[in-house]
Amino acid sequence: QVQLVESGGGSVQPGGSLRLSCALSGRSISTGSMGWFRQAPGKEREEVAKIGAYATTSYADSVKDRFTISKDSAKNTLYLQMNSLKPEDTGIYYCAYCAANVLNFCGGTSDFRYWGQGTQVTVSS
Repeated sequence: QVQLVESGGGSVQPGGSLRLSCALSGRSISTGSMGWFRQAPGKEREEVAKIGAYATTSYADSVKDRFTISKDSAKNTLYLQMNSLKPEDTGIYYCAYCAANVLNFCGGTSDFRYWGQGTQVTVSS
């Protein structure tokens, strides 16, 4: 059984930082690709960042130079370091697993078969 469990969400003021974690079980983070997605109220779920099996990364333009995706293969855990947070970063953040080991085959949400339950991030003064 594949499970993804996010943690690390919370409330922060603009300009602050948060680090999200996603613990994966039932699959190896070393052989697949992982991604972070978010969904704001009334909006569609959008891709934030992805990392392939060989540590290739991609980011949405809105988070480039502020967010960093990484993984710890020994812990089978995915991370998202979020700096310089803005109110528009508010939403529920989900981690997801794609069976392909290269990001070319993990293009959109439909390519990610397994999802976590989400963790709330609120950026507000």
